[in-house]
Amino acid sequence: MSMNRKMYELTYILTPVLSVDQTAEVVARINVIIEGAGGTIIEVDQWGTKKLAYPVDKKRNGYYVNLYFEGPGTMIPRIERALTIDDNVLRSLILVMDKSMIAHYHANKSKTKTSVVEETEPSKDG
Repeated sequence: MSMNRKMYELTYILTPVLSVDQTAEVVARINVIIEGAGGTIIEVDQWGTKKLAYPVDKKRNGYYVNLYFEGPGTMIPRIERALTIDDNVLRSLILVMDKSMIAHYHANKSKTKTSVVEETEPSKDG
């Protein structure tokens, strides 16, 4: 029986009152939830604390985390439920990535790798 695995993008906002250690613990716990539900995490990108467009639970800032993962569609309700009941998560959004979104993701990844290589090469002028 083959599972139909799709690629997903999850963005969530954590309450800004957490310490650095508490934030890392919540991010790790969410990663474990995804992996426990049958998902494979591809990348976790922590954007840090940013101002919210409008107050959420009387908070004006939030700690943003964006991650990409693969897995069967049956795991999404479990992940959404876990995010909803976690008091540290202010908001979350899971998107199913279509072909154009996946192509854009891979194009940005290869562009980032190229620019990092260019920045680390020594200058021929010096």
